[in-house]
Amino acid sequence: MEHSPKFLAIVNEVREKISEVSVDQARERLKTGKHVALVDVREDREWDKQHACEAVHLGKGVLERDIENMFPDKSTELIMYCGGGYRSALTAEVAQRMGYKNIHSLAGGYKALLEAEWPMNKSGTGK
Repeated sequence: MEHSPKFLAIVNEVREKISEVSVDQARERLKTGKHVALVDVREDREWDKQHACEAVHLGKGVLERDIENMFPDKSTELIMYCGGGYRSALTAEVAQRMGYKNIHSLAGGYKALLEAEWPMNKSGTGK
């Protein structure tokens, strides 16, 4: 997908304020099992098609409304991912503004997960 220059400018501005982690770093953090969640912030249709096995879904469109109910402990480590790492950067910045302290965007997003052969759930096989 080709992104507009203004969208990319906003994402680049936000990236200076957030933490990005690689797929390998995400894998290591999730292995600890300590208050870490992989959060898929893509649209419902993207989630329904396929998503990372460990992920929970919290679409970018409802994140601000639902994040506090889903993750009431603001010290929970959240690793956000989207299709390519752009929307997740935006959601990471919003979560930080809402008081979450340990937020990351997954560099490369879903595409990077696929390249790393991350286990996936396909539609109808669970969440």
